[in-house]
Amino acid sequence: MLFHVRASHGGTIIVHNGEARKVIIKDSTIITSGVYPSWHPTERLVAFSTNKTGQTFHLFHSEKVEVLDETSDLLLYDAEKNEVSHILRTRDQLETFPCWSPDGRKLFYVCADLRRRMDTNVSDSLLLMQVVTKHDSLYYDLFSVDFDPATRKFGTPKMEVDAFARRKSLSVPRVSPDGRYVLYTQGNYGQFHIWHISADLWVKDLEKDSCYALKAANSPDPDSFHSWSSNGRWIAFSSRRMDKNYTRPFIAYFDRNGQAHKAFALPQRDPEHNLLLLKSYNVPELTREAVKISAEKLQDCIYNTDGDPARYVPAAGN
Repeated sequence: MLFHVRASHGGTIIVHNGEARKVIIKDSTIITSGVYPSWHPTERLVAFSTNKTGQTFHLFHSEKVEVLDETSDLLLYDAEKNEVSHILRTRDQLETFPCWSPDGRKLFYVCADLRRRMDTNVSDSLLLMQVVTKHDSLYYDLFSVDFDPATRKFGTPKMEVDAFARRKSLSVPRVSPDGRYVLYTQGNYGQFHIWHISADLWVKDLEKDSCYALKAANSPDPDSFHSWSSNGRWIAFSSRRMDKNYTRPFIAYFDRNGQAHKAFALPQRDPEHNLLLLKSYNVPELTREAVKISAEKLQDCIYNTDGDPARYVPAAGN
């Protein structure tokens, strides 16, 4: 397993066989450290996005904050060799939220092509100003790219869902364990949908090449970060439907016909827990086993180690 730590003791914490180590996935060729991760299903590889992220705060807006990427690319990290390389590296396209297919031969991600809405033949500072002022015109499409585990070479990106054409925006693709469905969040713009009232859960049926909303599980409030159970019959996701301000973990059944059922909040011993707790649960992840490493070991790794810098290597044949 892995997770990120921010601020002065920051780094990526990787746990293997009950031991934790801190890795620094950043150097002069990478804009920031690895951010959104996806483990390869058969290889000790992790696909990351690397995002230079900022926030803009609204004075008069129900959504309060907009989280924006100034730039973002995709990385491939080798957990055995502690090496990292670029999968995609572009100035005018914002690639983020990578996710492997169950067979490990395809990588899904979302991407906003700035050239479709902005003048990119300007300086980086002027381009950033356009991203900020036109944040509600940023539309992220769903892409996939083939991957050969033997050679570690990637193919040519393929658009799976042209959200731009419908003036919608997608984020957080997650492929079902049987490889048939891509679960994602759709909103009116942007990619940090946890703040967006328009955010709902959708799926693409890869077998039928069709997309539809999971209406029974969605709500009028933001429904965003999500994951599959190992058998593909359940989904867990974040929702603000309880009070519109704090995200809580919800669970919904996903049947064999590709339809989600009414969602319920994660049960608590005290039924008022979710209403009284002034904290958010983000990015719920379903697992088949409990986390076995102790909190003491994790604390020691975070606070008492400097972190092992990953070595940057050129991409294989890209």
